[in-house]
Amino acid sequence: MGSKWTAADIPDQSGRTVIVTGANSGLGYDTAAALADKGAQVVLAVRNLDKGNEAVDRIKKSTPNAVVNVTQLDLSSLDSVRRAADELRAAHPRIDLLINNAGVMYLPNRETTKDGFEMQFGTNHLGHFALTGLLLDNLLTAEGSRVVTVSSVGHRILARIRFEDPHFETGYNRVRAYGQSKLANLMFTYELQRRLSAKGAPTIAAAAHPGFSDTELMRYIPVYVPDIAWKIFTQPADKGSLPTLRAATAPDVQGGQYYGPDGIGEVRGNPKLVASSAQSHDEDIQRRLWTMSEELTGITFPV
Repeated sequence: MGSKWTAADIPDQSGRTVIVTGANSGLGYDTAAALADKGAQVVLAVRNLDKGNEAVDRIKKSTPNAVVNVTQLDLSSLDSVRRAADELRAAHPRIDLLINNAGVMYLPNRETTKDGFEMQFGTNHLGHFALTGLLLDNLLTAEGSRVVTVSSVGHRILARIRFEDPHFETGYNRVRAYGQSKLANLMFTYELQRRLSAKGAPTIAAAAHPGFSDTELMRYIPVYVPDIAWKIFTQPADKGSLPTLRAATAPDVQGGQYYGPDGIGEVRGNPKLVASSAQSHDEDIQRRLWTMSEELTGITFPV
């Protein structure tokens, strides 16, 4: 393997079942397409079935023998998460890889999920927390299985877990709300890994971030950032998906690791092991977040 990890380094995925949330466009699509190309059976867990089916067609155009299906999943509704998990559990007794990729970013005005959670925290963290908890038994049957959760450099920006007001009922700030959700993604990964290790489970939890990738997620970037600046600093989605793909497939990945681009400021480049903020490693906050997430979602984990 050269010093620069690329999609060519993904090992053969034949016989593995993979679920990717938010896989009809952007990073999720490129992640799913690369894994299907390497022989995995891939499930696109998406909110919009029409867009999901279009994504399946696109993947099959480039990889005609790809095994790809769609499951309807709206992470902003716990009812939808439960329905999707029931369907996935029944269809796939063994799940090798769960990639928690879907996300919303920088919503200009405070919105809430069907369950009353702030939309970014509810979708990016709580929806994935619930989905992972409901699918974990099926991952625990698969040797070498992984849960990979996509975070962001945004976990460092004005971010903390607001236990006193996690849903920003007062003082909504889109950057802080997004930062909280992405910090939560990392803390969830680290706490989940600790629990899996304690159980001696065959499953590991890892995280990744795409740097600045040119995807639909950028649609709410403040207008004072000119397009030309984004084009200079961003990388295409297929490059942005590489840290996730490395965390999901590279044989040397260990539980609790975090991958991101190797360029200046982790903005773009090829994937490498990166560090997250000191705050993200605070075990007391991780445990408090876990307890709060269980209470809010009503989901407990088998570890």
